[in-house]
Amino acid sequence: MPVFHTKTIESILEPVAQQVSRLVILHEEAEDGNAMPDLARPVQTVKLAVDNLVKVGYDTINSSEDQILKQDMPPALNRVEEASLLLLQASEMLRADPFSAPARKKLIEGSRGILQGTSSLLLAFDESEVRKIIRVCKNVLEYLAITEVVERMEDLVTYVRNLTPVLTRMTKEVDAREKELTHQVHREMLVRSLEQVKNLTPVLISGIKTFITVKDSGKNPQDTQANRDYLVRKMSDEIHEIIRVLQLTTYDEEEWDADDITVMKKAQSGIEQKMKQATDWLQDPAALIGSLGDKALHQVLDDARKIAERCTNPADRDQILKTVGDIESMVDALCELRQLGKGDSPQAMSLAREIQKKLGDLQNMTNVAIANTERSGIRRPAPTVDGKVEQARTWLANPGMDDKGLGEQATRLVVSEGRKIANSCPEPMRKELLRLCDETEILTNQLADLIRNGQGNSPQARAIANHLSEKLFQLKNKIKEALINQVAEDFIDISTPLKHLSEASIVPIGTPGRDQNFAEKSQNFEGHANKLADTAKMVATAGGCRNKKTVEEIFKTSAQVDDLTPQVTTAAKIVFQDPGNQAAQEHFDLMKKRWMDNMERLRGLVDEAVDSSALIKAEEEGIMRDTERVEDAIQMKDPPRIGAHASNIARRANRVLQVAQQEAENSEDPKYVDHVNQAASNLRATIAPMVQGAKGVSMNPADTNAQQNWRKANQTLIDAVRDVRGAVTVDAGVDQFPPPPPPDLSELKISDGGAPPRPPLPNDNATPPRPPPPETDDEDEAAFPTPQANQPIMMAAHALHMEAKQWSSKDNDIIAAAKKMALLMAKLSQLVRIPFDFKGLNSVLGLKESPVLGGEGGSKKDLIATAKSIAESSEEVTRLAKKLAAECTDKQMRKNLLQVCERIPTIGTQLKILSTVKATMLGAQEPIPAPDGSEIECESSSKEDQEATEMLVGNAQNLMQAVKETVRAAEAASIKIRVDSGYTIRWLRRRPWYTS
Repeated sequence: MPVFHTKTIESILEPVAQQVSRLVILHEEAEDGNAMPDLARPVQTVKLAVDNLVKVGYDTINSSEDQILKQDMPPALNRVEEASLLLLQASEMLRADPFSAPARKKLIEGSRGILQGTSSLLLAFDESEVRKIIRVCKNVLEYLAITEVVERMEDLVTYVRNLTPVLTRMTKEVDAREKELTHQVHREMLVRSLEQVKNLTPVLISGIKTFITVKDSGKNPQDTQANRDYLVRKMSDEIHEIIRVLQLTTYDEEEWDADDITVMKKAQSGIEQKMKQATDWLQDPAALIGSLGDKALHQVLDDARKIAERCTNPADRDQILKTVGDIESMVDALCELRQLGKGDSPQAMSLAREIQKKLGDLQNMTNVAIANTERSGIRRPAPTVDGKVEQARTWLANPGMDDKGLGEQATRLVVSEGRKIANSCPEPMRKELLRLCDETEILTNQLADLIRNGQGNSPQARAIANHLSEKLFQLKNKIKEALINQVAEDFIDISTPLKHLSEASIVPIGTPGRDQNFAEKSQNFEGHANKLADTAKMVATAGGCRNKKTVEEIFKTSAQVDDLTPQVTTAAKIVFQDPGNQAAQEHFDLMKKRWMDNMERLRGLVDEAVDSSALIKAEEEGIMRDTERVEDAIQMKDPPRIGAHASNIARRANRVLQVAQQEAENSEDPKYVDHVNQAASNLRATIAPMVQGAKGVSMNPADTNAQQNWRKANQTLIDAVRDVRGAVTVDAGVDQFPPPPPPDLSELKISDGGAPPRPPLPNDNATPPRPPPPETDDEDEAAFPTPQANQPIMMAAHALHMEAKQWSSKDNDIIAAAKKMALLMAKLSQLVRIPFDFKGLNSVLGLKESPVLGGEGGSKKDLIATAKSIAESSEEVTRLAKKLAAECTDKQMRKNLLQVCERIPTIGTQLKILSTVKATMLGAQEPIPAPDGSEIECESSSKEDQEATEMLVGNAQNLMQAVKETVRAAEAASIKIRVDSGYTIRWLRRRPWYTS
C-alpha cells in the first residue's frame, strides 16, 4: 500500500494517482454501457515511463551493495512491468472491441498495479537511503562504545579527531532527512534529538578530559567515570531515538486521551497487516535481517505491547507481555543463527516454526484481550485534572447510568490530586484546599452508596450529584489557583542554590566546616531542583493547559532536569575534591550551563502553561505577604529578617518583569507591547529605591525616617506591579452564550394549566410574512448521519462535526469549511462501506446526485470526486487558518495554529491517492462474465482490499483530528487579532437546545 512519509514519494505518487483516477472513471463509465475511447497514446506514454523506471531501478540494484534493496526492489519492478503489460493488452483489446469486459478488467488491474508497484518501488529505495543514514548513526555509536578505553590525552586527541567527521556527517544527513519528511511530529523528534546530541558532545569531551586528569593525578576517578558514562549513555539514547524515528513511516493524529478501544483496534489492525510479511520472513531461511519482514515482525510485537498496556484484565496484559518477551528472545536467537549462515540448519528452522506458532497465539491473545476490554466497558480516567472533571460531570449529569465506575474513579482521582498539591501549599491555601477535598469525597461516598443500593435516579441522588458537580468545579479552580501560587513561590529564583553549590565547591581545602557546608549546599540544590521539576509536572497535570505539545514538553524537560541534577552534583563534587583541576572546573561550568538551560526552558514552559495575569497577581500577593513580614521584622528590630524579606520582594518584582518581558516579546501588537514595556520600565525603576530603603532600615530599624522612606518606595513598587498586571491582561470579550449547566430532566413536566388557547385562523386575503433567515446553520446539521460502531470514518467525521457544531458558521469561514469537510467525510465513509441514500448529504453540499452501485455504497467516480473535494476543502481550511494566523499578534498562538494547520494539505493529498487505490478495488473481488459465458476472476485478494481500506480509515481519522485541532487553535488565536487590519471573524457559540 502507498506510504507518504517523504515529500519526494508524495510528489511522485500524486500525479500517478491522478492519471490512474482518470482510467478508473473511464472504466466505470464503460460499465454503464459507454464505449471506451482509444487509449493507445496514453498507455504508450505510460509504457515508456515504466520502461525508464524499470531501467533506473535495475541500474540501482546493480550498483548497490545493499542486499535488502536487492531483495525488495525486484518484486516491485516486476509488478510495475506486469501492470504496464496489462494496460497495453487492455488498450489493444479495447481498440478491437470498445465494450470488452475482459479488457476493462485488465485496465483496472493494470491501473492498480502501476500505482501500488510504483509505491513499493519508491518505498524500497527510500528504505535503502534510510539504512545508509542509520549506518552513519551506528558508526557514531561505535565510537561512543570505545570511550572507556580513552585514558590518555593523546588518546583523547585521536578520539576527537576521528569522532568529529562522522558526527558531522550524521548531523548533516539527519538534518537533510528531517527536511524531507512530511510528518511534522517526526521532524520535531529528529530536530530535538539531534540538538541534544550537538549540546552533549562538548560536555562529553570535557567529561573524558576530566576523567583523564583526575586519573593521572592519582586520585579515585570513580565520580568522573560515572559522569562520563552518564554522558555516553545520554548521547547513545538520543542516537538510538534518531534511528527509531528514521524508520517510522506513519503517524496517527490521536486525541490526547484517545479511547482505549480505538487505540487497541488500530494496533490490532496493524498486527493483521504485518502478520503475513512476518510469517514469510520466518519461513525464508535466507531472509535478511533488517528487511521488510524483519521490521514487520518487530512492529507486530510493538502493536501487541500497545494492546497489553490498555487491557482491563491484568491476566490478559501479563500473558501478552510474557509472550512478546518470549518471541523477542527467540527472534534474537534466530537472527544470530542467520548471521552465522545457519539459517537453514535444523535448529534455525525449528526456531522459526516455533516463533510462527507463538505469533499465531499472540494474535489470538490480542483478539481476546480486545474483546474482554470492550465487553467490560471500562475506560481509563483522563490524564489531566480538566479531563477527569469532564468525565466526572458526565457521570453526575446522569448518576443512574452505569459508566463502569469511570466517573466515580475520576472524581476520587481529582480529590487525590488536590490533596497532593495541598501538601506543598502554605496556609491558609492548604486548609481551604483540603476542606474542598474532604467535602467532595464525602459527597462522592454518599452518591456511590445510593448508586450501589439502586437509587442512582432518586431525587436524593440527583440533588447530591448537582451539589457534587458544583463542589468539583470549585475544587478544580482551587487546584489551579494553588498551582499558580506554587509556581509563583518555587520559580521566584531558580539559580541561587546552584550558585551556592558552585561557591561551596571551591572553598579552599582546610577551611573549617568545608565538608559540612558542601554537603548542605548539595542537598539544598538537589531538593530545590526536584521541587521545581515536581511543581512543573503538577502544572502539566492539573494546571488546565490545553496545549498538548506544551504539556508533553513540560514532562520531557522535567525528566531531563531530574536526570541531570545528580550529575551536576557529581561534577561539583569532583571540583570540591580537587579545586585546582582546571579541566574539572570547566566541565562543572558546562554541566551548570546545561542544567540552567534546561531549567530556564522549564520555567518558560510553565509560564506558558499558566495564565500570565494570574501569575503576576500571585506574585503581587506574595509581595504583600513579604511586606507584612518586613513590618514585623521592623517591629522586632531584626535586621537579617528585614533584608531577607526585602530581597524576596525584589526577586518577586524581577519575576514579574520576566513574565512581562515574555508577554511583550510574544506579541506583535505595538500598542500592547508599548503598554507592557512602559509598565515594566516603571516597575524596574522602583526596585532599586525599595532595596536601598530596606538597607537603610536594616542599618537602623528604629529610624522612623528610614522606615517611611522604605514604605513609600515599597508602595510605589506594589503600585507598579499592579500596573504591569493590568497591562498584560487581555479582555477576551464575553461569550454571548457560555455553555450553561444541563437542565435537571427530572424537573421537566407538562403544565397542568390546561391546553393553550387556539390560535386565530389564517386570513385568506393576506400572505403570511417570510420567516427571518436563520442565524446559524441548524438546517444543514440535521442531515448529518448518526455514526455506528463499525464506521470509523463516520465516527471521525462526527467528532469534527460535534467540535464545529458548538459555533455558528455566520461570519466564520473556518467553521463553515470545517462543517463542510465533516459532511464530505461522512459521504466518503458511506461510499467506502455500505449502501446509502446521499440525497440529504448531497443537498447540503450542493452536489448533484450520483448513481449508487449495489452493495458498494457508491460509484468509483463518486469516491474519487469526494476525495478530491475533501482535499480542496483541506486547502481552504489551511488558507483560512493561515490568514487568521497572519493577523494574530500573539506569536505563540500563531505558531500553534500554523503547526496544526500545515499538516492538513499533506493529509488531504494522501487521502486523494488512497481513495484512488480504494477505487481500483471497488467491486474488484466480483468475477466479470466473459463473452464465452465463463467468468474472469479478480487477481487481487480481499486482504489487499482490506489493507487499502484500513489505510484510508487511518488517513481520514488523521485528517479529521488535524482539522479539529485547527478549529481549537483558531478560536484561541482569534482573541488577539490586529485591530487595524480590517480582518473580522466571529466566534458565536451556539445556544444549547435546552436554553432555547
